[in-house]
Amino acid sequence: MGNTGLEQTMKAASLVFTRPGQVEIHEKKAPRPRSGELLVKSRLSAVSAGTEALVFTGRFPEHLPVDETISSLAGTFKYPLKYGYSCAGRVKAAGSENDTEWIGRRVFAFNPHESHFTARPGELIAIPPDIGDEDAVFLAAMETAVNVVMDAGPLIGEKVVVFGQGIIGLLTAALLAGYPLATLICVDNYRLRRDAALEVGANAALSPTDEDFERRLYGALVPKPGEKAADLIIELSGNPAALNTALRCIGFGGRIVIGSWYGTKPVTLDLGGRFHRDRIRIIGSQVSTIAPELSGRWTRERRLTLAWEMIRHFRPSRFITHRVDICQAPAAYELITDRPQETLQVVLIYPEQSKSGAENLKQM
Repeated sequence: MGNTGLEQTMKAASLVFTRPGQVEIHEKKAPRPRSGELLVKSRLSAVSAGTEALVFTGRFPEHLPVDETISSLAGTFKYPLKYGYSCAGRVKAAGSENDTEWIGRRVFAFNPHESHFTARPGELIAIPPDIGDEDAVFLAAMETAVNVVMDAGPLIGEKVVVFGQGIIGLLTAALLAGYPLATLICVDNYRLRRDAALEVGANAALSPTDEDFERRLYGALVPKPGEKAADLIIELSGNPAALNTALRCIGFGGRIVIGSWYGTKPVTLDLGGRFHRDRIRIIGSQVSTIAPELSGRWTRERRLTLAWEMIRHFRPSRFITHRVDICQAPAAYELITDRPQETLQVVLIYPEQSKSGAENLKQM
C-alpha cells in the first residue's frame, strides 16, 4: 500500500450545515484512502458568500440535486449537509502504489469544507507551480466568471452593466475590463466592493440604495441625446429585484445574463412593458455545463486552463478579506450574512494544529 506518512491518530474536521442559521464542526478519524484513492489534507477553502449564504439560511429548494457533475457533492439539498466547492490542499497518502507519485502534490478540489478527504486522481486538479494556494483557491470562482463572460458574449463598443460585486461579480468585472467596451458600470450595495470594482477597471461603480440611482445609471449609459441604453446587463447580485431594474435600463434587443442562483427567493418580473416589444433576451448562465453553441470547441479542461491563466493575470488572493480557522467557521457564516459590507472573500484555513482563535476577523 502507498499510505506513506499516514498517521493512525490523524483527526479530520468537517463543516456541516445542520439547520437554518447553524453550522457545526464535526470531528472524526481521518479517512484512509482505498485502492485508487488519494488522501488530501486541506490548507484552505473559499466560502461562496452567495450560494453558501442560501444554504446557511435554509433558502434552497429541498431535494434539488446539490451538483450532478461533482461526486463529492452527490445527494440533494437537505440538512444535515456538507457543502463547499473550492479547496486547495496537498496529497498526503495514496491507497495504492500506482498513485504514490501524487504524494506531496498541491491540488485543487471541488470538495466541501473539511480538513481531510479522499478523492480519485481524476477528481483532483494539480495546482500549477507558479500559482500559490491563496490564488489557487479562487479557481471555482474564476471558472464561473469566465463562463459568465462566455455566455454573455460582449461585443466591441458595448455598454455593459454588472449588478453585484461579490467575488464572482468582481472577477467578471475584471475580465470585462479587458474588453474594448464603450463603458463598464458596476452596481453594488457596499462601498468596499464598489471600490474594488473601480480598482479592476470599471468606469463607474454605483449604489442601488442611492435615491437617484436609476437616474445616475441611465445617465451614465446615455450621456448624449439619442443614444441607446445598455447593450448587456449581467445580474450577479443574488437579488431578484435587480432584474426589473435591468429590464428598465436595457436597450432594444439587449441581453440580460443571470448568473445568480436565487434559491427559494421569489422572482417577480415586469414583462408586460418593454420586454416584449423590445425583443429583450434573458439568458441563464451556470458553470456546471458549457453552452451548447460553444461545446463543439470548448471542453471543461480548456475552460479550466483559461481560468488558471486569468488567475495568473489577476492574482485574486488580494481580495481575501478574512482568513478564519475552521474551528471558528460558525462566526464566519454569521459575518457573511450579518455584515457582508465588510467582506470580499472569506477563506477557511486548516492549520496542522487547529487554533482556538481566528485570524483577521476584524473584531467578529
